[in-house]
Amino acid sequence: MKIGIIGAGFVGSASAFTLAWSGIAREIMLTDINQSKARAEALDISHAMPFASSCKIYAEEYAALEGADIIIITAGVNQKSGETRTDLLARNTAVFKQIIRQIMQYTADSIIIVATNPVDIMTAYTVKESKLSPNRVFGTGTILDTARFRTLLAEHLHLASQSIHAHVLGEHGDSEVLVWSSAKVGTMPIDEFARVTGYRLDTEIKNLIDDKVRNAAYHIIEGKGATYYGIAGGIARICQAVKNDENAIFSISSQLESVEGIKDVCLSLPSIINRHGIRQVIYPPMSDNERLLLKNSAAKIKSFIAE
Repeated sequence: MKIGIIGAGFVGSASAFTLAWSGIAREIMLTDINQSKARAEALDISHAMPFASSCKIYAEEYAALEGADIIIITAGVNQKSGETRTDLLARNTAVFKQIIRQIMQYTADSIIIVATNPVDIMTAYTVKESKLSPNRVFGTGTILDTARFRTLLAEHLHLASQSIHAHVLGEHGDSEVLVWSSAKVGTMPIDEFARVTGYRLDTEIKNLIDDKVRNAAYHIIEGKGATYYGIAGGIARICQAVKNDENAIFSISSQLESVEGIKDVCLSLPSIINRHGIRQVIYPPMSDNERLLLKNSAAKIKSFIAE
């Protein structure tokens, strides 16, 4: 699998390393407005390959995207401490206009994964500008928020996070919705599991977990300036599902006809991913309050897309 990565910053370079080390990609092309940075990152990662898998990694201009199975866009201005994701909108839209134009000049057959924040809006913009089918252009959405949710639940219940089945939906941002009503441990509803095993999972605990999920990025940015390892892992996992034609389910952001009465909006719902991109979007069961929160999240994103 050949993968092109636009942007050699924290997320782009961490994603390149993860994809190369895991053996998911056989060839990785990095490009960046700062090509010396891209070349340095590619060289550094290539020196790790004798200890891992066989992967060719290099930095080149956009023309080298030809033949890429997947293109990952991580380029954009960095989110600053105290800055919301939506504050990035105007600056990143200008950056994306140039990126998408150059991608489409050299390839129209790739699956495009958007990781730049605000990811829902940038994904909608990419679909619009590229004119590609929405099943082949999607964002990382709430895949990382979902991972944080499962991690915190696993820690609280003393379980492996892989045994937790729970999703964060809607915006990758402040209005995201933690869907407690359908959260499960294995096949058992999570509230029932907590009851029979003696773990406290009342409203206070749920609010604490909600707060930690919702504000995780801000705490990480405050401490180290950026988040990149978690999302790099999520990107690699999505690429693996495409490569292996897995039909695996991820909470990713895509262009949708309607969500809770809000038309033509881009947000995260559980989606089946295979080698063609999104096979199907799944609308999970939710409580009335969760559906209302999802509607509010959709309306918020819609307002920014309209801008």
